Amino acid sequence: MENIFSDTNNTARMHLEIKGVVQGVGFRPFIYRLAYKYNLAGWVQNTSGNVAIEVQGLKANLDGFVASIKTEAPPVSRIQEISISTVPVNDEVVFRIIESKAEEGAYQPVSADIATCNQCLYEIFNPADRRYLYPFTNCTNCGPRFTIIKDIPYDRPLTTMQPFKMCQKCQLEYDDPLNRRFHAQPNACPVCGPKLQLTDNSGTAIACEDVFKKAAQLIAEGKIIAVKGLGGFQLACDATNYPVVQLLRERKKRPGKPFALMMGSIEDIRKHCLISDQEVELLCSAQAPIVLLKRGNGNTEIALNIAENNKYLGVMLPPTPLHHILMSYVSKPLVMTSGNLSEEPICKDNDEALTRLKGIADYFILHNRDVYSRYDDSVYLVEKGMARALRRARGYAPSPIMLPFDAKQILACGAEEKNTFCLTRDNNAFLSQHIGDMDNAETLEHFENTIALYKHLFRIDPEVIAYDLHPEYRATKYALQYAAENSLKPVGVQHHHAHIASCMVENNIQTPVIGASFDGTGYGTDGNLWGGEFLLCDFKGFERMAHLEYIPMPGGATAIHKPYRMALGYIYNLLGTQTDLSGLPVLGQIPQFELDTIKKQFELKLNCPLTSSAGRLFDAVSAIIGICKETAYEAQAAIELEMAAPDDINDTLMQRVYPFAIDGNCDISVIRTGNLIECIIQDVFKNTPVQVIAAGFHSTMAEIILETCKQIWKKTGIKTVALSGGVFQNRLLLNITIDRLEKEGFAVLSHKLVPCNDGGLALGQAVIAQHSNI
Repeated sequence: MENIFSDTNNTARMHLEIKGVVQGVGFRPFIYRLAYKYNLAGWVQNTSGNVAIEVQGLKANLDGFVASIKTEAPPVSRIQEISISTVPVNDEVVFRIIESKAEEGAYQPVSADIATCNQCLYEIFNPADRRYLYPFTNCTNCGPRFTIIKDIPYDRPLTTMQPFKMCQKCQLEYDDPLNRRFHAQPNACPVCGPKLQLTDNSGTAIACEDVFKKAAQLIAEGKIIAVKGLGGFQLACDATNYPVVQLLRERKKRPGKPFALMMGSIEDIRKHCLISDQEVELLCSAQAPIVLLKRGNGNTEIALNIAENNKYLGVMLPPTPLHHILMSYVSKPLVMTSGNLSEEPICKDNDEALTRLKGIADYFILHNRDVYSRYDDSVYLVEKGMARALRRARGYAPSPIMLPFDAKQILACGAEEKNTFCLTRDNNAFLSQHIGDMDNAETLEHFENTIALYKHLFRIDPEVIAYDLHPEYRATKYALQYAAENSLKPVGVQHHHAHIASCMVENNIQTPVIGASFDGTGYGTDGNLWGGEFLLCDFKGFERMAHLEYIPMPGGATAIHKPYRMALGYIYNLLGTQTDLSGLPVLGQIPQFELDTIKKQFELKLNCPLTSSAGRLFDAVSAIIGICKETAYEAQAAIELEMAAPDDINDTLMQRVYPFAIDGNCDISVIRTGNLIECIIQDVFKNTPVQVIAAGFHSTMAEIILETCKQIWKKTGIKTVALSGGVFQNRLLLNITIDRLEKEGFAVLSHKLVPCNDGGLALGQAVIAQHSNI
């Protein structure tokens, strides 16, 4: 760094303002120690908008101080901007942390919660330490942040730690500039901090000397425990006990969707999973997400009903002292799933949990530190050498996605499933934590409350409202009502355009791209259900260049939950209603009266909406080859089809390609799949192994993407492809597609920071709204 002052011999004074994630991450103590190191006087202060600093001393020391801010900042901080000006020298001789300053209208990013650091872990398990086995141990480098913050600036009175007055020892740590708990707002100990309580499911306290020891005993006895974590309650049970896992499924009304697991250490994880260095790094990061890991090759004690018909397990390490201590007592893998009935929001308050979870949990580990904002666990995978978000929540939200432009104050309301919303201001896009599926009043309330919190924390008063075109989405209805009540003009954004814009902005691309947007459902501009789309687009608009051919969905949404209906839609539409189904393992078992009903629906076009969805094509093939007849959770048929294929994209089976055609006779090319479906049926009749068919189908889908992109490139000269939509959660398809596109010279954009599924949609909506004519 160049010297800020040309004359390095004299004393000078400078004023700095630092913006970014710089509160709640130990930034003021870091600045204090840095000033001490460089022998500087002055002060540091939290404001509502930044961290403000004034320092004076030798000019060479000031230059070193500024350089060190950038190179030595706390690991979980994120500096966006440093502004520096010179001010007159005064007679200060010490450096101080001064009282925080509230500024009307000012804002700054808020730190996400941070997993327990190694220093705190050492104290927790050191019998000689005063915080031995204390479940709320934290410091400036770790602990709760976003889930306890009510307002900024980030100070204890503005958090849910306000009721807990620090004891003398904690206060001394808090006041000591050389202590790592210096100005750690959640600082606490067993004397003055939050406390645990074990109760039964009626709320009656269970007398015990050690909550963790008793909880471990109950888990070993086959009980289900509700545990109050960082962002709300989780449900825990023995992951090696098949009957107990099945009981949890029945009580939670979650019959098939995989459960997340918690294991105590990387060594424990290696007993059950294959794990790469990158996956270890992600698991051990300050964010500590759930990571989807390949099952190990050997025997494992994990119950089969944790994740049936799936090669992967979702595993996390303990993110808090409470979880670390619990795992040390249990010494076996635990199910650790959201504390809710299936598809409802996670419970966050004690009374709420005792009411809503009473029929699920046998016992409750409660505490008296309030959770201010509900917060699920984040879910990631590592593919093509990159960590990729599938669900963005704890540890990541509300840290902003940086925009390559200054944005208006926009609220984008997201989608119906896997909902998140997005608020923008300046060059920050505040993509919310995972809200969930908007199919019940509780989730809608969570959605509205979290929007209110973000608006308040980041001082945003939306001037533009963006929404999905689907008229029945609850998020859409909310957006239109909000716009009407606030006299704002709403901006409707096509679903797949939003997917591609989301991928573009996180990759910092603003020039036009070919967008391959593959998902289950998105409302099209022609009123049909899109989902196998090739768009030529930028932030201002899009042109639909090609799509999978339209297929009727017999029974509408019923076909999503019963993939055999989607299979019949393909067969009847492409091959005729007289096609022999008797040799097909699933379709040949459908009762004749139901077949007659579906045929009648098809012939009369009764409740048979048209779809171009790639997700529905995966469902149809899964049913045709006998993998999945009906689904118990979203995308089950497609997931199990992926699991049936080999893992190695270089496997010779992956070279098979079924026939398809790209019909370019119209303005918009149509990808014909009749021959594809017919050949798959012939393979089934020939008893071709399911693994072979599944491999060939994935290879064919990648080839469809490649060949369609090549045709669009020849028409437009554009050779950058953005891949988005929930279908690209399929590791196998993502890998093959990227490899084939790159071998043909395409630049390929894919998601890393935000989910490719509908959890990233609101970001794209906001970006498109910014570039609309409003």
